[in-house]
Amino acid sequence: MSVAVAVATKFEELSLDDKLNRLAEVAVKVGLNLKAGQELIMSAPMDALPLARKITEQAYKAGALLVTTLYGDDPSVLARFQYAQDSSFDYAPTWLQDGVANGFRSGAARLAIAGANPALLAKQDPSKVARANVAASKAGKPAMELITRHEINWTIVAAATPEWAKLVFPGEPEDVAVAKLWEAIFASSRVNVEDPVKEWKEHGERLKKRVDMLNAKRFSALHFKSTDGATDLKVGLADDHLWAGGGTTAGNGVYCQPNIPTEECFTTPHKNRVDGVVKASKPLSHQGTLIENIAVRFEGGKIVEATATAGEDVLNRLISTDDGARRLGEVALVPHNSPIAQSGILFWNTLFDENAASHIALGQAYSTCIIGGDKMDNAELAKLGANESLIHVDWMIGSANMDVDGIAANGTAEPLMRNGAWV
Repeated sequence: MSVAVAVATKFEELSLDDKLNRLAEVAVKVGLNLKAGQELIMSAPMDALPLARKITEQAYKAGALLVTTLYGDDPSVLARFQYAQDSSFDYAPTWLQDGVANGFRSGAARLAIAGANPALLAKQDPSKVARANVAASKAGKPAMELITRHEINWTIVAAATPEWAKLVFPGEPEDVAVAKLWEAIFASSRVNVEDPVKEWKEHGERLKKRVDMLNAKRFSALHFKSTDGATDLKVGLADDHLWAGGGTTAGNGVYCQPNIPTEECFTTPHKNRVDGVVKASKPLSHQGTLIENIAVRFEGGKIVEATATAGEDVLNRLISTDDGARRLGEVALVPHNSPIAQSGILFWNTLFDENAASHIALGQAYSTCIIGGDKMDNAELAKLGANESLIHVDWMIGSANMDVDGIAANGTAEPLMRNGAWV
């Protein structure tokens, strides 16, 4: 028996409780790199309680001062859209978000557990969904800016929940679907190996090599073109842009891994230099609504036309959040042979699906993807092309049919990807 098979069998023989403990250890030691004496503010769905408890245990073992968890409950969210008065959808608790932002400013780390039902609000009034999202984005802006500027160490991990699992594995009994989703999460999060912490270190080094290559090239733009002609998009890159991928050193000096899993190399586009057409290669799950077959056209950096075969109204309301919502804040390269893509699973969750394909993000840019950006104000960042918005929403455009060229300042093209694979 090979070592790889032996290790896999050993992991399979672990109890779910032990597997959750491994994921929690990676979340705290790799994702957050939580420091002794540091607070942790965590958000989680109610169905993720077992993982949240394991993370809490690992955090205290790492020396956390205090762990505070904010739980979300899907049925309670749904009740609001079914029964609340109309004014409710223009309100969000700024007092709560201000408190979270103050916690971050005081040195707290942030961890989010993903797992809410992606289709929770699919049948609700799109206008109410959009209004509630805008209100929440405005209230959460002070905290979100600290995250997008990487002022703090933060990470996102996932928990298998019943409604999400049934969407990913339709037709399966609920317990089977949940078990399959857990195994997919463990594999994608690289915890089903003998030493997950070591594996993450090596994975980070591989991503860093790719990032260093892209930064050395100093491309002025990327050209995405699919073999079926549905995508022909030129994405200009921000002046003084920086590529990033894998771990990052936050403004508080802590090296963290913001997304578990991650397979991407990403940077900041120029908000005014995006032109052409692009079609999504995977559905987008946004705030409880599934948006399918997105197709948009950019002119001068701005979306001037947007369609979708499902959720089009939600898409158009999303890009109408503010002026920056129609412009790009991120572009990322992900090979089609990434483990998540090769799993063949559509997760209906951006944390996973974005790591199966190259993608773009509407809205807020990461200031850390600009040279010296962490020390610039919004006006200085804007001069270099960084976008500003209340939203940051990733959607997937890469596939086995996608070619990507890097465009130099003199206009010459260099192949980066062919048929979704690095050249």
